[in-house]
Amino acid sequence: MQVKSRHHLRSDAVSDVEGTLEDQLGVSPDGDTYERVEFEDTDWEVVLIDGEPQVAYFDEEPFVTVRGANAYGPDRRVVTVDAGAISFVSDGADVMRPGITEATEDISPDDLVVIAEESHGKVLAVGRARVDGAEMAGEEGKVVDSLHHVGDDLYEFSG
Repeated sequence: MQVKSRHHLRSDAVSDVEGTLEDQLGVSPDGDTYERVEFEDTDWEVVLIDGEPQVAYFDEEPFVTVRGANAYGPDRRVVTVDAGAISFVSDGADVMRPGITEATEDISPDDLVVIAEESHGKVLAVGRARVDGAEMAGEEGKVVDSLHHVGDDLYEFSG
C-alpha cells in the first residue's frame, strides 16, 4: 500500500479517537505519538500509535484494527467464534450464525465489532454487525460483514 500522506494528530483529534474507543470498546489507548496515514490505492486511513497501526477509520469512524484489538483486549462489541470458523474468518469471510458461540449484548445493527476466537480470545477480524448481539448466535444467516482481517493489506502494513 502506497502512503499518500502522513501527519501527526493534534491533541484534540487524539482526544476524539481515545474517547470514541473508550465509549465503543472500553479500551484506553495510551501512546506518545499518534500519526494519521492515508493511502494512494485504498480508502483506509490508519492511526499509528507509537508507530503501530492500531486504529483505522471505517466509513469515517475510528475503530481498532486487528492489531489494536489484540493489544488492548476490548470487552465490548465482541463476537466470539468457534474453532470451525477460524480459517474462514481469518481469510476475510463474513461471519455466519452457526460459527458464533457468543456475542456481547451491547452490539446493535451497523456497529463495528471485533471478531475473536474462543480458545485464546485472539482477535481475527473487524466487521460491521447486521443484527443485535442477542440475535447473533443461531442456526443460519450472515450476521457480520467482514471489513478487515488477519493477513490483509491493512494487517500487513507497518508504520
